[in-house]
Amino acid sequence: MPNRLAQETSPYLLQHADNPVDWWPWSDAAFAEARRRDVPVLLSVGYSSCHWCHVMAHESFEDEETAGCLNAHFVPVKVDREERPDVDAVYMEAVQAATGQGGWPMTVFLTADAEPFYFGTYFPPRPRQGMPSFRQVLEGVRAAWTDRREEVGEVAGRIVRELSSRSLAAAGSGARPPSEEDLHAALLGLTRDYDASHGGFGGAPKFPPSMVLEFLLRHHARTGSEGALQMASDTCESMARGGIYDQLGGGFARYSVDREWVVPHFEKMLYDNALLLRVYAHLWRSTGSDLARRVALETADFLVRELRTPEGGFASALDADSEIPDSEIPDSEVTDGEVPDSEVPDGAVPDGAAPQEGAAGGGGRPAPHAEGAFYVWTPAQLRRVLGEDDARLAAAWFSVTGDGTFEEGASVLQLPGEGVVDAGQIASIRERLFAARESRPRPGRDDKVVAAWNGLVIAALAETGAYFDRPDLVLAATDAADLLVRVHMGPGGRLARTSRDGRAGAHAGVLEDYADVAEGFLSLAGVTGEGVWVEFAGLLLDTVLRHFADEDGTLHDTPDDGEQLIRRPQDPTDNATPSGWNAAAGALLSYAAYTGSAEHRAAAERALGVVKALAPRAPRFTGWGLAVAEAVLDGPREVAVVGPAGDPATGELHRAALLGTAPGAVVALGEPGADDAEAVPLLRDRPLLSGRPAAYVCRNFTCDLPTADPGELSGRLGGAGGS
Repeated sequence: MPNRLAQETSPYLLQHADNPVDWWPWSDAAFAEARRRDVPVLLSVGYSSCHWCHVMAHESFEDEETAGCLNAHFVPVKVDREERPDVDAVYMEAVQAATGQGGWPMTVFLTADAEPFYFGTYFPPRPRQGMPSFRQVLEGVRAAWTDRREEVGEVAGRIVRELSSRSLAAAGSGARPPSEEDLHAALLGLTRDYDASHGGFGGAPKFPPSMVLEFLLRHHARTGSEGALQMASDTCESMARGGIYDQLGGGFARYSVDREWVVPHFEKMLYDNALLLRVYAHLWRSTGSDLARRVALETADFLVRELRTPEGGFASALDADSEIPDSEIPDSEVTDGEVPDSEVPDGAVPDGAAPQEGAAGGGGRPAPHAEGAFYVWTPAQLRRVLGEDDARLAAAWFSVTGDGTFEEGASVLQLPGEGVVDAGQIASIRERLFAARESRPRPGRDDKVVAAWNGLVIAALAETGAYFDRPDLVLAATDAADLLVRVHMGPGGRLARTSRDGRAGAHAGVLEDYADVAEGFLSLAGVTGEGVWVEFAGLLLDTVLRHFADEDGTLHDTPDDGEQLIRRPQDPTDNATPSGWNAAAGALLSYAAYTGSAEHRAAAERALGVVKALAPRAPRFTGWGLAVAEAVLDGPREVAVVGPAGDPATGELHRAALLGTAPGAVVALGEPGADDAEAVPLLRDRPLLSGRPAAYVCRNFTCDLPTADPGELSGRLGGAGGS
């Protein structure tokens, strides 16, 4: 009989709806039940593409005996961290403070007042490698709750007091954005961490440094720094040639287990691909790189083909695991029961700093699953699809070896170099391999629509469509924006965090939702010339200032009228996505550039005070904040293009404006005297130039003389080469 999770919309929670565990969703009712029964709460936090979450579910939560113990002595609460990032953040902070590490599944025991007192991540069904079994943990917590309740209360109280004492005071009325010297120091810090042999930063595991790459491109545009451009372009090329990039279907996996980008953890996340799409499009804009153009367009096509939902939004993720066809199951395949000791994780840390592995979900699997099964190839598989001669060429071209680069003799496709080959033959090989792969069992898809991540993809698709004359991509971005307005936005500019099947979820948006959606709307306005998107962005950013900012400008991840947790989460560091704090700074700055709002400009600059404090110590985790700071130092430049909508000269000026590399430049498009000038003050009082379409380049609404020449406009917006 399904448990309470059967009424939820999160695919991750629904995967647990048939567990024998009597799960509760996070709710006041769950804690009231714990209080009534005088038992502790077991909080289990995960997400749909988390491999070890599903391992623990299969080993423990589907086990009748373990479920019986849980149901009798605890109130079990299951949370999707992507749906409730606030709950995840608060308790992950506690886990990290107590254990020095973290990860998912996150396992926390709470009092009925939601105060944590015991922590962990994955626990095996039997003791191994120094870890207690999950049953031992349950019995130990139960004994402590029964026999040492006063001690439990003291521990919980001490943890809550310690968490509550943490605050960020780097913003405020006296806060200033990073200076030229601060950005130079951040660049030096990145240079020290840079992997000159393989691109990227640090060692294994290696994550795509999307936000840092955006900073490097903007820094090059503003200063002409060749070192910054070299780090960005070499990293992008290494990733694009590595196994982390899907050489057949486009799109990037979450991270690489090695420093060479060869073997990924195969889950594909919407946010990674949205951020990387924008980076590669911007790299092409800066350099004209054919590789950047190809990767950008292939990634955009992947997003639309595999993650777009029927309602026009974009799904959250594709799992790493998929079923292995019967003909491909090796004799050694582990199909059921426990995970071998050699595969148990030694530990985990937060996403973006070390591995959290991804996989397809749930127990009761009808067939064996394996990570990467959908993506990897053996020489024999190549021969079956291509025949001997083409298989030999494909193996050399994509680095498919007899020993394999992954597991069981299989290889992850790479593109290590481009020799002298028949381009048509390679294209034919790719098409045939892609078609054959389409017949394999597909990885599962988490089809919930997350507002923040859809904001990121709206910006990326809109810009990519404009750069490469792909109106279908701009239309996809517009459809996603329409869905967010229609389904996610409520009265007064309030956002729902998620939706599924066109129905909004119950949980309120957090800061990153408001900031990233506003960013997407503003980018869409620049591409389409539709001022309504600036108005919608303004509604969201006004909500940020009213409900997410303190009087001194300090930002919080949750609104002041939201659910009260044991701590109001507040994290200014970028992780897998831009922090809500840094994303808000960027959106506020762009909105101020469109509207001339001094209030929004001041709020953006105050928010960047925390970047000034953090960047010298941790530039890898403030990449988006550094990118926004580049825009502040450059202006940002405000470009108003006015002219008849159907006039080719208007279109040429608009394209030149969009292709300018000046950091964070905003572009407004309209006809003289049109209604859009009310929504976008940047367009006000901008006449034609002797009857011809014209472009105005401004800073802080102070403009140069207008120009009707696209070449001259490009020169003014060329960053280091412009004015």
